[in-house]
Amino acid sequence: MGYLIAIALGVITASLFHLYTKNGRRRLPPSPWGLPVFGHLHLLGELPHRSLENLSNKFGPIMYLRLGQFPTIVCSSPAAAELVLKTHDPIFASRPKSQAVNHFFYGQKNLAWGEYGPRWRNLRKLCTLELLSSSKIESMKPKRKEDVNNLIRWLVDASKVHSVVDVSVKVESLIEDITYGMIFGHKDGRFDFKSSVQEIMKLAGAFNLADYVPVLGVFDLQGLGGRIKAVSKQVDGYLESIIEEHVRDASTGGKDHQHLDFIDVMLSLTESKNGQLEQLDRDTMKAVVLDMIVGAMDTTTTAIIWALSELFKHPKAMKKVQAELEDVVREDRMVQESDLVKLDYLDAVIKESMRLHPVAPLLLPHESMEDLSINGYYIPKKCRVIVNTWTIGRDARVWSENVNEFYPERFMQTNMDFKGHDLRFTPFGSGRRGCPGQQLGAIIVQLVVAQLVHCFNWELPNGMLHGDLDMNEKFGVTMTRATHLLAIPTIRFRSNSLSKF
Repeated sequence: MGYLIAIALGVITASLFHLYTKNGRRRLPPSPWGLPVFGHLHLLGELPHRSLENLSNKFGPIMYLRLGQFPTIVCSSPAAAELVLKTHDPIFASRPKSQAVNHFFYGQKNLAWGEYGPRWRNLRKLCTLELLSSSKIESMKPKRKEDVNNLIRWLVDASKVHSVVDVSVKVESLIEDITYGMIFGHKDGRFDFKSSVQEIMKLAGAFNLADYVPVLGVFDLQGLGGRIKAVSKQVDGYLESIIEEHVRDASTGGKDHQHLDFIDVMLSLTESKNGQLEQLDRDTMKAVVLDMIVGAMDTTTTAIIWALSELFKHPKAMKKVQAELEDVVREDRMVQESDLVKLDYLDAVIKESMRLHPVAPLLLPHESMEDLSINGYYIPKKCRVIVNTWTIGRDARVWSENVNEFYPERFMQTNMDFKGHDLRFTPFGSGRRGCPGQQLGAIIVQLVVAQLVHCFNWELPNGMLHGDLDMNEKFGVTMTRATHLLAIPTIRFRSNSLSKF
């Protein structure tokens, strides 16, 4: 074993010498001192978004790091982000490889991590036009309404006995129901998808030495490789069974157009023999399905919980949201999706929450597809690029006053949207690799938050004061709360439609 490690270290040293020789006469962005072999990995800490902010304060908004074997650029200002996500978007449109993503998504055949090129562009077009179109989102509205109403019904019962509710768990379960209904048509109790997805998120967000020093991957020093392969095999079995069941249903008459789930749509498109879809093989279908599950469940839940946390912590903002809801929705009915466009302050609350608590504080990494120069700095081909949207969201030079305070009013009367056009605010990314599910994600977050604060008042447990609510975060693929959100619901309107529950 010692002999093999010595050989591996020799290979790494040689490759780094080649890198430095190649780039030595070119001007790289400012950089801190690094270690042999591991580079700057030791500087990331448990909360890399905060560590990178501290480094960018010293080395500037375009900073060079070496993460193991790989050159990496960190962008920490709107101007720097614009260079990557707009100006040179075609060059930075690809993704780096990782051991977890390669196994989970069948060689990165999914949308989020797929290598940029004609195949990926066709796949995105398919997902945008057929799976995430406005008409498809509209057709699934009744199922979303039913799932949200089921949660409200459960909370009404909890409020009658003054129960402490684990809001994090209940919202997670709601989003799970919505996601499975959208993709599979129903929630299938035969498969423990929830724990599998949690394991996927944990492994995808773990520090895996093999991703930074690939020659060490064969040794699986951390045991992550074995876990990745095990959960990949398990999930593949689940997906195969569900797809085969859909194939059998289709052969016996199938479903009407209004009730087609995502798998039904992909199967019908594959059978249509459309030339553009010839790459949609079984592995690609499974990669896209898992992409949708992981992308929808964890990110949406996290965004909702942070927005509710800020409202629980700031009673004045909560009262403003509830007053707006009373004005638009009134007391005699539930919130409808058609109401959302009229809820300007709620929209500002969710945007402000996403500014302070971006679901993906470092977005997903980009990778350069050729050598180029930006701002006079040399960026080599295959360089990884990280956009620290957490730092951008808390930059006083960008947001001026009260930058670390929850102040939704800063978004009132602005034209910032969720689409990433303004590089100060990119909760769903921007450019070619922006999230294709942005429209659906925003609708679900707004609907759930609106319904929960319209129907209930919320009290923190054990006499906790609003200002004492723990707002610490935990870093991973998504940035979740460090602790679950607990609260006690009380029905707001005795005379409204909740009475039937």
